[in-house]
Amino acid sequence: MTKQIVEALLFAANASLSLSRLAQIVGKDPLEIIQAIDALNQDYEATGRTFRIHQVSAGYQLYTLADYGQWVRSLFEHTHRVRLSKPSLEVLAIIAYEQPATKPEIEKLRGVDSSGPIMTLLERKLIQVEGRAKKPGNPFLYRTTKEFLRYFGINELSDLPRKEDLEEFLSHRHEQLKTGEETEPLADLPTQPQAGSLDEKLPNQQSQTPVTSTSEGS
Repeated sequence: MTKQIVEALLFAANASLSLSRLAQIVGKDPLEIIQAIDALNQDYEATGRTFRIHQVSAGYQLYTLADYGQWVRSLFEHTHRVRLSKPSLEVLAIIAYEQPATKPEIEKLRGVDSSGPIMTLLERKLIQVEGRAKKPGNPFLYRTTKEFLRYFGINELSDLPRKEDLEEFLSHRHEQLKTGEETEPLADLPTQPQAGSLDEKLPNQQSQTPVTSTSEGS
């Protein structure tokens, strides 16, 4: 029965559900929830289902397989989508790697005003204000959100590629989310050799399209 309940919850949710939340609702130990998820994925594979349960944004969510991306894309082909601009992706990459980062720090790296991209990312809930820096003018500190992780199909910040590849990864991933095409496995992207919050070894996983989520605009 645990499997069925977990499946029903993930199917009904419009975002990822954390392990602790699933355990609380189902009334089971977290280990039993993980076992149920593993069993469900085995059932899906054995019966040729078109979706799997993936861990993303510190939670779990149903995702359609990338093989069916072209049909998923057709489903939303008439949906109005506003794409993230290159400046927005540049700012997002800087914040993701340097976080928390201030507007002056971002603009020093980019060499141009970043007010517009920052506002766009705030409106999209891909970044958030994390207090103020103890620097002249007390500028706002920005960091990425759980929505950033969910949107780009990653579980935690340590899953991101190394700094010099980050903007390209975000841009490529964003385009694939808009077209429903298969994404590159994170394990194929190079990682930083030194330790750090963004430099740990990447998991061998591949992100697909959330079953319960539509493609988002920018």
